[in-house]
Parts: sequence; C-alpha cells; structure tokens
Amino acid sequence: MTMARKIEIVEVGPRDGLQNEPGVFPTAAKVEFINRIVAAGTRRIETTSFVNPKRVPQMADAEEVMKALPRRKDVHYVGLVLNRRGFDRAAAAGCDEIGMAVMTTDAFNERNQGVTTRESIDDWLEIAAAAHAAGIRAQVTISGSFGCPFEGEVPPEKVIAIAREVADGNPIEIAIADTIGVGVPSQVTDLLRRLKDALPGMPLRGHFHNTRNTGIANAYAAVDGGASVIDASIGGIGGCPFAPAATGNIPTEDLLYMLGRMGIETGVDLDETIATGRWLQKQFGRPVPGMLVKAGSFPGSKERT
Repeated sequence: MTMARKIEIVEVGPRDGLQNEPGVFPTAAKVEFINRIVAAGTRRIETTSFVNPKRVPQMADAEEVMKALPRRKDVHYVGLVLNRRGFDRAAAAGCDEIGMAVMTTDAFNERNQGVTTRESIDDWLEIAAAAHAAGIRAQVTISGSFGCPFEGEVPPEKVIAIAREVADGNPIEIAIADTIGVGVPSQVTDLLRRLKDALPGMPLRGHFHNTRNTGIANAYAAVDGGASVIDASIGGIGGCPFAPAATGNIPTEDLLYMLGRMGIETGVDLDETIATGRWLQKQFGRPVPGMLVKAGSFPGSKERT
C-alpha cells in the first residue's frame, strides 16, 4: 500500500489530555490552550466532553469552554458524547462535530458509560441520526480495540463486527483506539487491513496511547496501513479515568516530527506545537511526557509539516 502524503491530525489534548489530570484546569487556561492549537494550524480539536461532571470533574465546564471559543468556518470543535443527553448538550453548546466511543467489551463499557456495548451501539445509531438531521458531523471510536483492562485480549473479529454495526450510522470516519496502550504495530496493520476489506471506502482514524511505549510505532503502522487521520495530544498528556494505568496519548509534537521528516504533510506547525507543550508544563508545574518538549526539533529546522 502506498503511504499517504498528507495526514490529518485531531488534537485531543483539551479533552482526552486533560480529563485525567488531578485538580481542575481553569476554563480560561483551556480556552488559551485551544486557541494556541488553532494558531499552530490544527483544524480539528476535541475540545471537551459532555458527560456527567461527577464522573469527570475536569470536563464540568464544557458549555463555558465552548461559549468562549471564537468560531471559524475552517475549524471543527469536537465534543465527546456518550449518550443522547450528552449529544443534546453538545448540539446546544455549538459543537459542529461530535464523537462517540463504543467499548469492545461489556466490562469496560459499563465502567466507562454505565451500559453494555450493545446499548452503546444503539445509542450511537440514534445520536448519529440526530446529528445528521442537525447538520452536525458525527464520528465514532471503537475503544479498547487491542485489549480490555478487565477482559484481556480483544480479537480483531470482534472489532470488525462492531465496526460493521456502527458504520450503519454513516460516520465521517471510524477510529480504532488502543485505549490502554497494549497494541503493537503488527496488530495495527492487521486490523486496518481487515477493516478496509470489511468496509471499503470508510475513512479510518487511529487513536493510540503510549502506556507501553508503542504509541508512535503504532501511529506509523496506522499511516502505513491507510489511516487518513491520527489523534494526538500535545505533550503526551492524558489517559482514561476508568482504565487502570491507562497513561497518556502519543505526543502531538513527536508525531509531527516523525511525519514531517518522512515528507508527510499535516498543516500543523511543529515549533508552535512544541512551544505549547512547554506552556503546558508551566501550567501544570511539572514536566509532560513528550520527548520534543525536552529535546526540541532537529537543530536549525523550522518547518510547518
């Protein structure tokens, strides 16, 4: 397969990145974070989630964040929703794109969303129909695509079966997520091949956590395997509050460096993204996991990948 020469980046730092942080990141700082991301060239940003604030306190200010953001026709602010109530909130808040997650196992889905996988698939189909009727872009992520923290290995056949069902909602893309960071490149390649065979023409996105230091390698495998979109989080921050030891996402700046040196365009400025990672460190008062925040780009290079 010929590797794509352009990859779209979805920045998930403001939602997936911050949701696992201790304490509460101030609303004004979230808005500045998102504005910095836009200034660097990213055009799809997972800004917040519309979930029960008692379960994810870091996202309790979802409406306030959305209200404070400048609206641009070329920027999509993505709201994560897990049920119809969340979708209604996201639509009212002005999200022009929503994402929903469906876990591969009941054990994980019930801890994350309070319902079975079957119920979440049904919820997604209802939400997708409502989103299409409202003119809102809708996409879906199959979480735990390579393993569940409670049930162990997840066979690719199960992911394919779920993908076939959620495809009935006509999403703009389907993402495979290594939510707990257990996958390896060969699994990514195999799963993408199977998905392309099962759902020809369906755009695919990759979402990888770096829990066991395979995240960037898995992102490479996803690009090589035909994914057109990759999620990443500035500084490598993040994790899932409902999965033990599910540490951060792949760092956006590290991903940009790899893709840029490979000649793959993203439209996102590497140096500005590194600067935002360093800004995050100051906000947190501690280092972030990303490597380029520490090392910088290749000496003397200033590139917009």
